[in-house]
Amino acid sequence: MDKVIKFNVSGMTCASCVGRVEKALEKVSGVVSASVNLALEAVTVEGSAEVSALVNAVKDAGYKINTSEVQYQVKGMTCASCVSRVEKAAQALPQVIKAEVNLATEKLTLTLVAELPFAEIEAKLNDAGYTVVQPQADSDESNEQVAATPFYRADWFPAVASLTLTLPMVLPMFAMLFNQNWMLPAWMQWALATPVQFYFGARFYRAGWGAIKAGTGNMDLLVAIGTSAAYGLSLYLWWTFSGEHGAPHLYFESSSAVLSLVLLGKYLEHRAKRRTTSALKALESLRPTSAMVWRDNSWQEVPAAAVKSGERLLIKPGERIPVDGVVVEGHSQVDEALISGESVPVYKAQTDKVTGGSVNLDGVLEVDATSVGAESTLAKIIRLVEQAQGAKAPVQALVDKVSAVFVPAVLVIALFTFFAWGLSTGDWPTGILNAVAVLVIACPCALGLATPAAIMAGTGTAARYGILVKDAGALEQATAINMVIFDKTGTLTVGKPELSNMHTFTYHQDDVLQLAASLQQYSEHPLAKAVVNKAQEKQLSLLPVSDFKVVAGRGVKAQYQDKTVYLGSGFWMQELGLTLSALPEEIPGASLSWLVSQNSELSCEFLALFYFTDELKAHAFTAVKQLKQQGIKVAMLTGDSQSSAQYNAKLLELDDYKAQVLPEHKAEYIANAQQQGYCVAMVGDGINDAPALAQADLGIAMATGTEVAVSASAMTLMRGEPSLVASALAMAKLTYRKIKQNLFWAFIFNVIGIPLAALGYLNPIFAGAAMAASSLLVISNALLLQRWQPKE
Repeated sequence: MDKVIKFNVSGMTCASCVGRVEKALEKVSGVVSASVNLALEAVTVEGSAEVSALVNAVKDAGYKINTSEVQYQVKGMTCASCVSRVEKAAQALPQVIKAEVNLATEKLTLTLVAELPFAEIEAKLNDAGYTVVQPQADSDESNEQVAATPFYRADWFPAVASLTLTLPMVLPMFAMLFNQNWMLPAWMQWALATPVQFYFGARFYRAGWGAIKAGTGNMDLLVAIGTSAAYGLSLYLWWTFSGEHGAPHLYFESSSAVLSLVLLGKYLEHRAKRRTTSALKALESLRPTSAMVWRDNSWQEVPAAAVKSGERLLIKPGERIPVDGVVVEGHSQVDEALISGESVPVYKAQTDKVTGGSVNLDGVLEVDATSVGAESTLAKIIRLVEQAQGAKAPVQALVDKVSAVFVPAVLVIALFTFFAWGLSTGDWPTGILNAVAVLVIACPCALGLATPAAIMAGTGTAARYGILVKDAGALEQATAINMVIFDKTGTLTVGKPELSNMHTFTYHQDDVLQLAASLQQYSEHPLAKAVVNKAQEKQLSLLPVSDFKVVAGRGVKAQYQDKTVYLGSGFWMQELGLTLSALPEEIPGASLSWLVSQNSELSCEFLALFYFTDELKAHAFTAVKQLKQQGIKVAMLTGDSQSSAQYNAKLLELDDYKAQVLPEHKAEYIANAQQQGYCVAMVGDGINDAPALAQADLGIAMATGTEVAVSASAMTLMRGEPSLVASALAMAKLTYRKIKQNLFWAFIFNVIGIPLAALGYLNPIFAGAAMAASSLLVISNALLLQRWQPKE
């Protein structure tokens, strides 16, 4: 059936762009027609083509379809089969490019090419047998509603009530071990079992019927069929009992016990799943609800969401800082533990940056807001954690394939068990019970929870210590890392170099320093700031320069009077055709910058040589040691001089280093290492590190650096401590190990349990207990990740 898909495309500028987009779309299989409105940047496609194919076609043509992301809460999912069905139903909507479900959080994340009315997704998922609601932030009001919920609507009530009704039927089974016959009359067993089967077990019938209507199966369908068979067999034996040889042998206790154990398991599972999101909830709780803002010549209390960039805020001792900002008045100790993982309070004074969500401990601060709302650091952290926890690990693809055929296969095995026992022994009741055990033990719940539970617990715990994982694929990639490459300045070093010495060739030091500072006044490079700071210390005024230009990885140049002045690396000077003289003096580990003047006749004159020193971070030594203990090769890439790189590499005992590397060559070095068989992680913090971070198998950025570096990386370290790299890799490996352990246990329960049930070695009651235990096992195993702490 043809459908109409509408979306917006960015990058089109003229009629030729329109023709190119239309031509690209018409080549996609299933497209009947495609039309473009250039003024609105709108595209309308008619046909049966997949949305993802349209996206790729537009991308190949050199343009981009504008997309958005939205999340919904989905109720009624119980297993991996449900996940697959919800994703398939959502993917069928024409606006949806990608649909991903996280069973642990019961959230559906949609990537859209056009606006999707809530009524459409609601109707689509209702047809598939599920209920969808828009997620709402926790509030005091919602908490009060939970507290006011009557006991019979509490989530624990179905499990407790059904167990209470089941207990009188199960206890006589244990009494039989001591030759005591306390069996309840048939009518009493029926009276106790019926509300368990059809009232407390109604959820299984509803969800199972939804699966049948959708043409698939799920755990609820297996439980509903299995317990109904045991209940129906009991009714049949009761009604056909002739009254001879004592009481009829009924199985009401089996159907009730299975339902009760499954309900208990789901309740415990739900409680455990809530613990996996504890880190995210802790981050969300850091958002203050109000802020004190200077408006209309007075301090006014306003909602924190209403604060605008540039406004001044007053933060008293003990209060959370509402937004990112810069201190303009006061000084205080600030606790940033839940933001960066730094347990020691940080001293803040004028010009220091503060992060929203951190706690002002002992002083009064006045702060100018710089980033508010969705642009604040806390909001970005929460988005990253949500993104990582909602993403699927690559190994999940195997689980999805198994889940697609799991329920039908189990139904076939149960039928085979029933007929095999009935035909071979003539004992059809036993055949029914063994088939019920097969249906009950076969639990796709554990399969569905194995991966997301571990990812949520692992990424949440990592975030608590200042390690943010962008996607689940990074966890798998981290397990293969055998080489880590560090940038030097700002990553291994403090990143605040000082001008420790300077050598002039002809002119007075102050004159040369004044010219160098004038040249560097527009640069953001750490060396440039060191020169400007030294000039300010000496109270030297800056000279007017023109045609200023930063030459990436080399230095800066500008025009002063009738001369072109260069300040940069020795490598750049050689590129300019200059012959460098022997160094006037050696300073171990110092970075060097040459100041050169070129007149109109293209003759050059060396003016000065600047020596910069930048201390290695204390954590750099720990980082290298810990990485080597993990069997990882450690290297360094830097644009700095050979002598400086060699000195620092020797101090850190690095396996390899390369000096005077231009930004574009860092990516080449990594590519060469990859060709040699290394799986490379790159650690950097600057704009010039972005290509290398993208080239590496795993990019790790320091959040203390630039936004570009963070965007190009798969992991972000909230503190500028190199030792967090080893911790991040260790945590990733541990999380991925838990994923594999969980998948093993989820599979092994079924691989061993189903044959035992089919052969008659597993009572339906024990099968129900084992099914519940399998889900609890994988979640409990994942929750062990919350005990992890970075190695000191």
